[in-house]
Amino acid sequence: MFGRRKKRDAAEGAAGEAEQVVDGVDSEAGGEGERLRLEPAPRPDGPWDSSEVRDPGEGRVDLGGLFVPGVDGMELRVEVAGDAIVAATVVLRDSAIQLQAFAAPKREGIWGEVREEIGSGITQQGGIVDEVEGPLGWELRAQVPVQLPDGTGGFQVVRFVGVDGPRWFLRGVISGQGAVQPQAAGLLEQIFRDTVVVRGEGPMAPRDPIVLKLPNDAQMVPEGIQQEEGSRFAGGMGQLQRGPEITEVR
Repeated sequence: MFGRRKKRDAAEGAAGEAEQVVDGVDSEAGGEGERLRLEPAPRPDGPWDSSEVRDPGEGRVDLGGLFVPGVDGMELRVEVAGDAIVAATVVLRDSAIQLQAFAAPKREGIWGEVREEIGSGITQQGGIVDEVEGPLGWELRAQVPVQLPDGTGGFQVVRFVGVDGPRWFLRGVISGQGAVQPQAAGLLEQIFRDTVVVRGEGPMAPRDPIVLKLPNDAQMVPEGIQQEEGSRFAGGMGQLQRGPEITEVR
């Protein structure tokens, strides 16, 4: 079942489990559990908005909507939905983190309600979710039902992390050893913190994915083993279909 938070103060509770507020009135006012969605919290350690970094391309891979830090030995993959590149995955030894950025309201954070949607979706599938305060803030640590190669059922351990920024939301999905043993995910967490989001000035509906582009020196590689569709982890963000992978080895 959807686990309870380990700790939380009143301000975090209001910000983390929020509902849309219209003209200062809660859309579900009148009942118990009235909740407000507050402005995104400060990000003194990142992730960064493009306006906050002098040279986002220094030490990072330019994916257009994201500048992803490069570290020795990493493999960078991008994934497509239709004709658009919408996610990047950093593979580092036996762990990985998928990065995906979305448009968000200017003055309202959405990570709280996204966590609830992801948690509800996983528990409805028979999975287990705990909401804890980790190194990157509030996150979900989940055991997600999957079909194993031999056809039997099993569970995959996954961590969902997220940060609200100015008119954007960055989500990370940590898998592999970094999810099974969170203390081993320090480098992946630092990659998440040091990622730069380029929202752009054009109009976008909240939760629309921020489209990425290929690095200039990317090389096409075979797709390899198919993973589960991203919709399993979409949490209300829309259907993410697995597509061709572009890999850059650093």
